[in-house]
Amino acid sequence: MTIRLYYEDSYCRTFQAKIIDRFYIDNQPAIILDRTCFYPTSGGQPFDTGAINEIPVVNVYIRENDYEIVHVLTADVTTSSVEGSINWSRRFDHMQQHSGQHILSQAFVRTAGWPTVSFHLGTDNCTIDLATKGVTKEQLTAAELLANGIIWENRTIQSRMGDQHAVEVLDIRKAPDIEGEQYRLIDIAGFDLCACGGTHVSRTGEIGLIKIVKVEQRGPNTRLEFHCGQRALKDYGIKNAIISRLSSELTTGFFEIEHSVNRIREDAKITRQQLKKQSKKLVEYEAQELLSENVESDKIRIICQVFANRNPDEIRMLANKISQNGSAVALLGLAGSKSLIVFASSRNLPIDVDKILSQTLPYLGDATGGGSAIFAQGGGPEVTQKEMQKVLDKAYEFVKKSMSTNGHDNEAD
Repeated sequence: MTIRLYYEDSYCRTFQAKIIDRFYIDNQPAIILDRTCFYPTSGGQPFDTGAINEIPVVNVYIRENDYEIVHVLTADVTTSSVEGSINWSRRFDHMQQHSGQHILSQAFVRTAGWPTVSFHLGTDNCTIDLATKGVTKEQLTAAELLANGIIWENRTIQSRMGDQHAVEVLDIRKAPDIEGEQYRLIDIAGFDLCACGGTHVSRTGEIGLIKIVKVEQRGPNTRLEFHCGQRALKDYGIKNAIISRLSSELTTGFFEIEHSVNRIREDAKITRQQLKKQSKKLVEYEAQELLSENVESDKIRIICQVFANRNPDEIRMLANKISQNGSAVALLGLAGSKSLIVFASSRNLPIDVDKILSQTLPYLGDATGGGSAIFAQGGGPEVTQKEMQKVLDKAYEFVKKSMSTNGHDNEAD
């Protein structure tokens, strides 16, 4: 079986090896070596990238039937002996995140008694799921402070092998997931002992910092997103730049930004309320203008109108206002990137606008919608004002036909 050099030395960056097997995976060449420092995807940690004989390695995984490590390449290797080199910045980032996760998980065990049920190390984020339905701000702070305290003490982190007896008698936070005669244990001096096959830093100080950045409920568990080391520094840099820009835009100090934003939000709320009132008045006026086109008030009025660059809520409000005035039917359409048709009818008319809508929607393309006998609406793909007018013309024909069927044709204008 392949000798796993990363078990012996997580800082190993280059190595020499011999190819012991060659094959193809989905038309990509793959090899197995007699020794490697490429870490395969396992235990929540992604695989190492790098090169073998300067040929990029695009995937590394453990083969299920024999646990050999498979290296997937972008091209064939023609020699039997090779030289490999890993992407050190990626490896060290993984070491910081994984070691930080061990410390953070133990910190929550010690401060709140919550074990970690899963761990994920991604390209941009790391998460742990805690066996609890809720976490308070105080509990997060306590665990975070303990974890960072362990980092700043610069404790040693060592790997060692242990047998089943050691697993049973030692105070191991997480027992091995697989059965075997020997298990690899990661020992953070005086703080945490955990079965793990991942790569780790040699001292906690190399982690630099742990910062929890997000908390969310996941069923019976709580998921925490966190950053360690370089990722924490990058995250701080991005957020500090955002805060600096906001501070400049709002002409206020860092610690007053929240107050300024709350004030702007409250001002915007008042403005929206005022605009809503004004919009309602304008819609009422617009409805009267459209209705006034039919001067004979004793006849049924059919208002057929196409709009562009309008708020959909205003279109709905306008349709309702038209239908509330005597005997009227509103057939309104909104053209643009997302089309909208809104139909409304006065209650005293024997017209089912939901039925009219179902007859009209096919002319709008891939559209859907529905409603009631007095109000219905639907949306569809992008259409021009000219195209929307043709759709409403069809709706007008359906309304006329419906009125004729019900004996109202001679009353419509």
